[in-house]
Amino acid sequence: MMKKTIMMLMLLSFALPRIYAQDDLMKMLDDDSKKTKKKNYATATFKTSRLINGHSIENVAPGVLDLKISHRFGMLNRGAYELFGLDQASMRIGLDYGISKRLMVGAGRSTYQKQYDAFAKFKILRQAQGGSPISVSAVSTVMLKTLKWDNISIKNYYTSRLSFAHQLIIARKFSDGLSLQLMPSFIHYNIAKNVTEPNDIFALGGGGRIKLNKRLSFNVEYYHVLPISIVTGENYRLAGTKNSLAVGFDIETGGHVFQLHFTNSTGMTEKTFITETTGDFFKGDVHFGFNVSRVFTIKTKKKK
Repeated sequence: MMKKTIMMLMLLSFALPRIYAQDDLMKMLDDDSKKTKKKNYATATFKTSRLINGHSIENVAPGVLDLKISHRFGMLNRGAYELFGLDQASMRIGLDYGISKRLMVGAGRSTYQKQYDAFAKFKILRQAQGGSPISVSAVSTVMLKTLKWDNISIKNYYTSRLSFAHQLIIARKFSDGLSLQLMPSFIHYNIAKNVTEPNDIFALGGGGRIKLNKRLSFNVEYYHVLPISIVTGENYRLAGTKNSLAVGFDIETGGHVFQLHFTNSTGMTEKTFITETTGDFFKGDVHFGFNVSRVFTIKTKKKK
């Protein structure tokens, strides 16, 4: 009996290391499997968080502050007397901040209509190899027009100054050289000028980027106001307005991204360029403009 017990102990002493070694091997294989399953997300679909006038699918990185300065000069067809629009200018200065990988917020002030704006952008889906074929973000913006009241003889309400925009951004990076996105958009005015003008306007935007070299890309952006009226008797768009069109170039230089472009829109917030553009791009009602983006790291990522 004693011999059998000793024999069993010897067999166990040989078997246990092999069992543990097998467990270690299975753990290593499981870790490798998890690494293999880790999604490879698409990056740099666009250069900055703005395509031209409107948002792109990109977010500012967490803990990063993005200072944006935008200019729109006068129309090119104003002639040499006004130096082809350079004698006139409107501008917007804004600050965008990345709260997390999915959420960013921002605020700005425009000289056009003396307007303030604030927004939040949340990334719902991220394009990934072996995962979602597209990226999707939601953007909500509130805009405050602070020009003096047109008619002071009537009671004016502060809430009448407010407008709101809600957008989905659906984007796909097809290759290193080509990215496209769609922007279904909804604009709400708290007050309309008259009974035939709409409080609610629907539009569909489209845009893209073609990479020309490591630091240069060509961009295009277009918003088409849709013939949808919620209230019978209301027009679906504001009188005398046109669809917004913009073309331009992104130039990356270190910590800066310069965006040079031509657009028929004067305003730089969603309500102004989507619904209030009056210039006809193909008749020379074109503004030369630029956006400058400079990022600052405010909060560094903690090392584990």
